Amino acid sequence: MMLMLLLFVLPTALLLRGAGADEIIGGREAKKYSRPYMAYTITKTSENEELACGGFLIQEDVVVTAAHCNTEPWHLSKMSVILGAHNIRKPEPNSQWIKVRRWIPHPKYNRTTSHYDIMLLQLKHKARLNKQVQTIPLPAWKKNVKPGTMCSVAGWGRIHLWSNKTSDVLLEVDLMVQEDCICKQTFSDYSRKVQMCVGDSSGKKSTFKGDSGGPLVCNGTAYGIVSYGPRGKTFPEVFAKVSSFIPWIKEELKKLHS
Repeated sequence: MMLMLLLFVLPTALLLRGAGADEIIGGREAKKYSRPYMAYTITKTSENEELACGGFLIQEDVVVTAAHCNTEPWHLSKMSVILGAHNIRKPEPNSQWIKVRRWIPHPKYNRTTSHYDIMLLQLKHKARLNKQVQTIPLPAWKKNVKPGTMCSVAGWGRIHLWSNKTSDVLLEVDLMVQEDCICKQTFSDYSRKVQMCVGDSSGKKSTFKGDSGGPLVCNGTAYGIVSYGPRGKTFPEVFAKVSSFIPWIKEELKKLHS
């Protein structure tokens, strides 16, 4: 399987594991600035490539994304976050481009299994909160979303399963939370402790390459993080389970602001 790396190398996708679920397939264009918590992360590499992922703002100076969006330490000085954007290819008066001061992947993150696929990005300065830029709440520790719940995810990733074309504007799609057994049947490494099973069983809707790190939003709360999906298919998809990481997130935030 390929990492749902919403991470892509322009103009071709960068795939680390399976056939990634990090693009929006079968979705729709989001209403402008209707998801003010959305972040777009960009890293310029030494090869002058551009690596990108999704993310979401949880404090004025902290963005959450997927740990597999992490790049080498020497790339950190070239890592930035765009907030308040709808079209990430055109300058917008309300967008804010902020460099990243520090990235903090979960210490238990495993590239092989994709367990603990979460990372915090501390920004070099606080974002200006307004109508276009807002934080999103996190769930309570160990609070789960019941299977059958309809949630949504958004991103600027690829828009076709067999194409490298990405979206300039923010796209969104509704996806249903699935029973853990469905993902366990497809992915031997699936862990219900730190992962969520999500997707459209018809296979018509999905995230894909370039959407990694974006939030799965259920009832206005960020319950999941786009992680990975099956190779060459769109169902099911695996999201990191945010509620499992609440104690770690709180501890890291305390360290950042102590």
